[in-house]
Amino acid sequence: MPDILVKVQSTEETAGIMTYAALKKIPVVVRGAGTGLVGGAVALCKGIMIETGAMNHILELDRENLTVTVEPGVLLMDLAAYAEENKLFYPPDPGEKSATIGGNISTNAGGMRAVKYGVTRDYVRGLTVVLPTGEVIRLGGKVVKNSSGYSLMNLIIGSEGTLGIITEATLKLLPLPELTVSLLIPFSTIEAAIEIVPRIIEAQVQAVAIEFMERSTILFAEDFLGKKFPDTDSDAYILLTFDGNSREEVENSFEKAADLCLSYGAKDVFLVDTEERKDSVWSARGAFLEAIKASAAEMDECDVVVPRSRVADL
Repeated sequence: MPDILVKVQSTEETAGIMTYAALKKIPVVVRGAGTGLVGGAVALCKGIMIETGAMNHILELDRENLTVTVEPGVLLMDLAAYAEENKLFYPPDPGEKSATIGGNISTNAGGMRAVKYGVTRDYVRGLTVVLPTGEVIRLGGKVVKNSSGYSLMNLIIGSEGTLGIITEATLKLLPLPELTVSLLIPFSTIEAAIEIVPRIIEAQVQAVAIEFMERSTILFAEDFLGKKFPDTDSDAYILLTFDGNSREEVENSFEKAADLCLSYGAKDVFLVDTEERKDSVWSARGAFLEAIKASAAEMDECDVVVPRSRVADL
């Protein structure tokens, strides 16, 4: 436990605390929504804990520059919903939708749409940061190009609160795609399912997301959610998602992917294009972590990073 918890309201308040802590040599740890799984927000050295959850306001939507400026305590799901209400799109889509934007930036969160759209770093245009000394710096801005000097903003992104405290962020938005369709593709073996992924990418099929699913995990999710998955007869599945602004554009992409998968031994191709099917498939995918937890006495989760060509081996 920390010695003291401060629920900060502003950049100025945060800066005042950091100035005092630096002067008195008091350790400080920053906490957002607490969804992290590696203990990064635990006050191991006691001292002051700064919690940013109350700084949860969307400050500005700039349609001309396609940016939104937010405080760090805004939740990912609230930002995504706000963008969609305004016919815009914030692409980063990590599994934990109740995480804060400050936490997403601090961990450079990725998510299921990273295949096409990239990770959080690709959508950060500007940051306001309070340094350990209490100094406030503003990095980046609404500009698309910034080619001079050290990229201090990119140093802050992914630094997990060790270099400074993010108190404001300007993020890039995109126009909202008109149409989204998924394909659920069953394979006889895990190896066959995973080995198709590099071939899909090499074929320049522009998928938004490429997800791998095992039958046992799908069954856990069915039990956990009380919902039936469209198909559970195969050992492994690939879930592909495509988006675009016309039916023709999306169909060209998913037909190319379907033909490729069938030529490499896929058992079938299921089109996930109704709201009911989308809900069934994506709610199962979103529940995998909690479903496995519920089915196991002990579990240890970690992110694994290997080249695509070695995922099946792993």
